[in-house]
Amino acid sequence: MGKFEIAGIGSIDPRHTNSEGRRQVGREVRKLVPRTSLGEWNAPADRPDLVDLLEQQNASRLPDLVPIRYGRMMHSPFTYLRGSPVVMAHDLASGPTTPLRTQLCGDAHLLNFGSFGSAERNLLFDLNDFDETLPGPFEWDVKRLVTSVLIAARSTGKSEDVGREAARAAARAYREHMAALARAGVLDIWYERYDAQDTFDRAFADVAQRPAMEKMLDKARHRTSAQAFTKLTEVVDGRLQFRNDPPLLEPLDHEISQLLTAGLDRAVQTLSPEYHQLAERYKVIATARKVVGVGSVGTRCMVAVAVGRDFDDVLMLQIKEAQESVLAPYAGASQFESNGERVVVGQRLMQAASDPFLCWADAELLETSFYVRQLRDMKGSADIDAMRPSSLAPYAEVCGRVMASAHARAVPPSPIAGYLGNSDTFDRAMEQFAVAYSDQTEADHAHLVDAVRSGRITAVENV
Repeated sequence: MGKFEIAGIGSIDPRHTNSEGRRQVGREVRKLVPRTSLGEWNAPADRPDLVDLLEQQNASRLPDLVPIRYGRMMHSPFTYLRGSPVVMAHDLASGPTTPLRTQLCGDAHLLNFGSFGSAERNLLFDLNDFDETLPGPFEWDVKRLVTSVLIAARSTGKSEDVGREAARAAARAYREHMAALARAGVLDIWYERYDAQDTFDRAFADVAQRPAMEKMLDKARHRTSAQAFTKLTEVVDGRLQFRNDPPLLEPLDHEISQLLTAGLDRAVQTLSPEYHQLAERYKVIATARKVVGVGSVGTRCMVAVAVGRDFDDVLMLQIKEAQESVLAPYAGASQFESNGERVVVGQRLMQAASDPFLCWADAELLETSFYVRQLRDMKGSADIDAMRPSSLAPYAEVCGRVMASAHARAVPPSPIAGYLGNSDTFDRAMEQFAVAYSDQTEADHAHLVDAVRSGRITAVENV
């Protein structure tokens, strides 16, 4: 393990610095950036117009899908937050920032935590979206999480007290678990897993909430390639193809499909070597463009059916364009020339167990890159709208612990733990930030709605 740098402090060599020494480094950072200062948010006078930031990002996106993105963002302040990480990245960089860096998710809102199937077919709970992953200040992920907790509470009719308590709980869980990880062995950190059933059993002790959670977990267990194959494909004139449901799902024409298939062949070469032979037993027979999410709408996102033994043995793949991380202008450019590689390496580093089919390739004709993963591989997330007020804080705590684990896989946790300390100073600062930035988010959402109503931008709602 080599040295790592902390701006204003110097280089730290884990081999020659004991855990207490690294923890003291974190305490020294408090002199540079007091923990209370992280709670501050005041929009600077030169803050760019959010619509301008979104439009700049949309310049590289498919223009026919941009109105769908805006339509989904208009639904509520929470969906606006989901769709505007580019705006929050700019805002985070304009405020107090520590030099304590780790690998960031970059878009750590509540719905980017959830279940998925491991290679061993265990249902795990973890972060599950890494489009924006990049090294950066640890607190940027925490700030996005706590803001999403409070704005979700507000958007779903829960009281302000419930939202603030849950935001504080997420920060406290992050702080306390980072302290525990600082005392743990390196391999103990790396091996840590969150079983989805156990996680939800702890998070949703409210008896009234349990049936909904059990239903969600059962649904996740059945979200497999076979289920997606049945739902998304059909046979037309004796030929299997994806259903045509424009603009959300549209089969690709033959030429583009051939290019995509060639790209998948290149991507297989970036798999972990033990999975090469596994992937090569499948043959892609159908492809389509598929619109997903909120923030991803407008990027090139495709799906593919690959057949193994026969049509009872299918593999459903998602192929997503990887553009530059929204954090890059502020946290620094990626060390990887390919954004597809950036996403894959970041995911493999942060997740407890990654998809065995996770790989990447460049699409030279499109001057972009993409990454590949299984589609709907036992993926699920909590229903925030249906979540009872008593369950929000326990769920937020789980997300805070998971984030601490993900951050600690990338760098030694002791400096961050030393900075956070044992008091609730950091927790209160994160609650303060969540309140201030949730207010900003609601104002920004209203501004976006006004921009649509005035005709400045076009939105298509309910799609």
